[in-house]
Amino acid sequence: MADNGEVGGKEITYDEKLSWVNEIAKPIATKHVAKKIYKVVKKASKNKKNLLVGIKLVQKALRKNQKGMVIFAGDVTPIEIMCHLPGMCEERDIPYCYVPSKLDLGAAMGCGERACVVMMISDNPEYKDSYDELKEQIKVLPYPL
Repeated sequence: MADNGEVGGKEITYDEKLSWVNEIAKPIATKHVAKKIYKVVKKASKNKKNLLVGIKLVQKALRKNQKGMVIFAGDVTPIEIMCHLPGMCEERDIPYCYVPSKLDLGAAMGCGERACVVMMISDNPEYKDSYDELKEQIKVLPYPL
């Protein structure tokens, strides 16, 4: 797979990206919700204080009980590097979900880098409406039993 989300010059579809997702990546965002996530991440990335990127920063924020929403990339390997974070989110009642591609998550932030995990901070008025709407959509995604 090329770094720009293309294979052989052809854009990879959402369904094709789902084939690369790990088994523990649940709840996975639907195509519609994933697009909304990328839009809110893009808005949040305008101010660096709104977005925590990377396993270490997100884990530190969760330990400090910082409020927000966590978005994981579903195609991270090895998955062991971040498989403890969803449990931390559940303990602290922080909404989270997975998107199919770490490349798309990084692109939504406006950088060429991949992003395994992103935490959006909840207390910013710049994107509060979009954030709240997205939070409600994530809460209704089917969680694993």
